Amino acid sequence: MGIIYKKAGFEDLELLVKTRTEVLRAANGLDDSIDMTEVETQSRFYYEQALAEGFHTAYLVFDGSVFIGVGGISYYTVMPTYHNSTGKKAYIMNMYTKLEYRRMGIATRTLDLLVQDAKEQGVTSISLEATEMGKPLYEKYGFVPMKFEMELPI
Repeated sequence: MGIIYKKAGFEDLELLVKTRTEVLRAANGLDDSIDMTEVETQSRFYYEQALAEGFHTAYLVFDGSVFIGVGGISYYTVMPTYHNSTGKKAYIMNMYTKLEYRRMGIATRTLDLLVQDAKEQGVTSISLEATEMGKPLYEKYGFVPMKFEMELPI
């Protein structure tokens, strides 16, 4: 049947929540003994609000009817600047492809869909936090390290 990329909607809420937990477990090396109940609750709340208000787009990837990957982009607005007069920004997250489907171009195609969505929304700045495994993909795609951004964990 082939690889299918589906823009997620409300009907995909439970799969989005499930895959968010799966992605976090994989990215952080967490096994099934770690309780993710609060993350699931908050993820469900986030997706319900974000999908309703249009500040998140996700693509689910299937091989026929089998889920094999996901990618998402969250939209937000900051004060306009000289380099970003609209203040619109986006943050790519929740990028994941099941192990047996990696290195087949799935993540790149998912990125293409997310970047196109961002362009359609008038976004001129997209950022992300890369794992060591994902870094080569993002660099090849054209993402560059940020010079001036800092973070204060509180």
